[in-house]
Amino acid sequence: MEVLKDWLKPELIWFLIGLVLMLLEFVLPGFIIFFFGVGAWVVALICLFANVSINVQLILFLVASVLLLVSLRRWMRGVFVGRKKYGRPSDDDLSEFLGKKAVVTRRIDPVMGGKVELHGTSWNAETDGDEPVEEGNPVEITGKHGLTLKVKKYPAKGGNE
Repeated sequence: MEVLKDWLKPELIWFLIGLVLMLLEFVLPGFIIFFFGVGAWVVALICLFANVSINVQLILFLVASVLLLVSLRRWMRGVFVGRKKYGRPSDDDLSEFLGKKAVVTRRIDPVMGGKVELHGTSWNAETDGDEPVEEGNPVEITGKHGLTLKVKKYPAKGGNE
């Protein structure tokens, strides 16, 4: 029973809650739960040095989490996710894609799409035509939308690589 009493200390409970919330951030999108994990660690630190009631702990948790979320989310997201260079959308710079030759790694269906390999990287691909493109065939990149390349069957003669 004495061992259980050691595990029920508020600072340990808040630390474990914070750890679980931070690990959940890897699974759930949005970069929000991380700040609640840090808020739980703030309460754990306060509980380590002061004896506070559960009501005060909950209020501290909410206040710390929301303040951290409001004040640091944009900055932290820029650190972990990255910023767009010069504020331009990535679709504006097509020069490294247009006209390049890629190889189909998974059959490209006009409705379902498929996969191509370009410069050693696998990309989602959609065909411009109405016919599917079979695996192993070369294609020419005609456009890009997000992480999906628009492709057409590679011309039989000519073209740049």
